[in-house]
Amino acid sequence: MKVHFANSGGQFQSAKYWATIKMTDRQEKILAAIVEEYAEVASPVGSSILSKMFNVSPATIRNDMIALERAGFIAQPHTSAGRTPTDKGYRHYVNQISGIDSIAIDRTARAIDTRVLAAGSPDLAIRTAVKSLVELTHNVGLATIDGSLYVRGFADLFSQPEFTTTETVRQMAGLIDNLEPWLRETKPNEPLNVYIGRENPIGKSSQSSLIISRFCSPYSDKSYIGVLGPTRQDYRNVMNLVSHTGKMLEEALA
Repeated sequence: MKVHFANSGGQFQSAKYWATIKMTDRQEKILAAIVEEYAEVASPVGSSILSKMFNVSPATIRNDMIALERAGFIAQPHTSAGRTPTDKGYRHYVNQISGIDSIAIDRTARAIDTRVLAAGSPDLAIRTAVKSLVELTHNVGLATIDGSLYVRGFADLFSQPEFTTTETVRQMAGLIDNLEPWLRETKPNEPLNVYIGRENPIGKSSQSSLIISRFCSPYSDKSYIGVLGPTRQDYRNVMNLVSHTGKMLEEALA
């Protein structure tokens, strides 16, 4: 799976850059566990939970968490709380999983195939693909093709805890407004593009991640489909679904 890499300033970075940041094997696994647990429960992850996962003492886990926090991969929202991933922590995690060339397609992804291929028209195929991503990821689903922008899923997005204030809703709405012009101008070239938090070029303070797949069609060789949601994501699953859906649309629209 080939993925676009960007740093917090929006500049391109290779996987080799991030590989220079050293962690112990256990710290790598602890960071991954924090990212995955936080994605599921939306609450800071404590040392007691992790100590059970790794069968070591809470004190040992706390020492590793301190090291990860000092390196900027996780943060402690308030005293006595567990830890949450930072944008840097998410980026490191995504870079690690994106090194996997192929991820098994499960029955959930194959359900998209059936729906999209059964659509009776190109317009319906795109709408079906976007709707499927909304249902499976609970993010905003989006697609842009030949100047048209398909968007749905705001109710799913705004039901998530990150977007419960007027300001966060406003920022997200502004990002959506500027998304299609930005894609038309920038034209990301990688098959799968992942922008995390402040990497997001059109919404640096929106606490969101944009995961989009480029695909080709008879209408445009630079069309995109993907999702927009909080930085708290099940990245492995969402990246897999977005990538797979882009390939399925290429087949359906060919």
